[in-house]
Amino acid sequence: MRKLVVFSLFLAVVVIILGAYTRLTDAGLGCPDWPGCYGFLTVPSSEQTVAQANEAYPERPVEAFKAWNEMVHRYFAGALGLCILAIAVIAVRGRHNGTPVKLPLFLLALVTFQAMLGMWTVTLNLLPVVVMGHLLGGFTVLTCLFLLYLRLPKAQNTVVEPEIHNEHAQSTLMSSRGFKLCIVGVVVLVGQIALGGWTSANYAALACTEMPVCESGWQERLDFSGAYSVPDAENYEYGAHDYGERMTMHIVHRFGAVVTFAYLLALGVMGLLSKTASTGIKRICGLMLIALFAQVGLGVSNIVFSLPMAVAVAHNAVAALLLLSLVWLSWTLFSSRVASINMESGVSHG
Repeated sequence: MRKLVVFSLFLAVVVIILGAYTRLTDAGLGCPDWPGCYGFLTVPSSEQTVAQANEAYPERPVEAFKAWNEMVHRYFAGALGLCILAIAVIAVRGRHNGTPVKLPLFLLALVTFQAMLGMWTVTLNLLPVVVMGHLLGGFTVLTCLFLLYLRLPKAQNTVVEPEIHNEHAQSTLMSSRGFKLCIVGVVVLVGQIALGGWTSANYAALACTEMPVCESGWQERLDFSGAYSVPDAENYEYGAHDYGERMTMHIVHRFGAVVTFAYLLALGVMGLLSKTASTGIKRICGLMLIALFAQVGLGVSNIVFSLPMAVAVAHNAVAALLLLSLVWLSWTLFSSRVASINMESGVSHG
């Protein structure tokens, strides 16, 4: 099961990367139906099947490049769903051996809902709320898989136990306050990911092309109510908001990035400079800071170089890694705190 969870983690990262690539290549409607493509299991390629597809969907003729981008993403997402199903089955069968059961079953329900969001992304013509929800769902699946990995016995032995037996388990970072600070960090980061998802879903990534905020006169064009509403439209491909609304989305995402950077930077530096934090805690904080600075660099590069494909895709991937590092830190602090309390309770009873 542990190997299957590790493989599923890798697969989830690939699915997130492919989802970003699909969105950035405007291939979200590369196949106008679901779960197949123009009524076929693969992209139509022969003259006959292409003619049939174009006849069935005259408003969206076959574009092989976009269609394959969409279908490859679906294939990998389907494989991930099957892996999570297998994990749930193994968990239920091994429930008497201490194997976690609730989290695998939650993952199965989550990936099922994620598949429905994928369907609605197509059937509702890239409705921004659904597209953003689909992105957040992918990050949630990845996070839950990582938490499951951390909860498996062998993972606990290699990751958590060194923290449990560290003589400084009562350090500031391992206190309940430190754990709460990490949870706040998770909330802040997820909020920033959601803002990025909304910006991307509404094709607002290039609404501002100047630094540090936007081109001159941006203050007069802010429209928060319009930016965070869903206009009536038959199709949301390429966006349905006006420039002022998209510019507002982009600016809010930039300000959110500043807040997120400041908070996570302070959290990471606090961990690195703590005299009582263990080597494991400092290692995780170091990894988090590396991902944080990489993410900021990628975000700035997206603006300066007008959204290069490789940079934009990497921006999504590093966001996932940053989230995992913060979740890892939170889990390690929580586990250490619980272990410390149990040790104190055992001593007092002894």
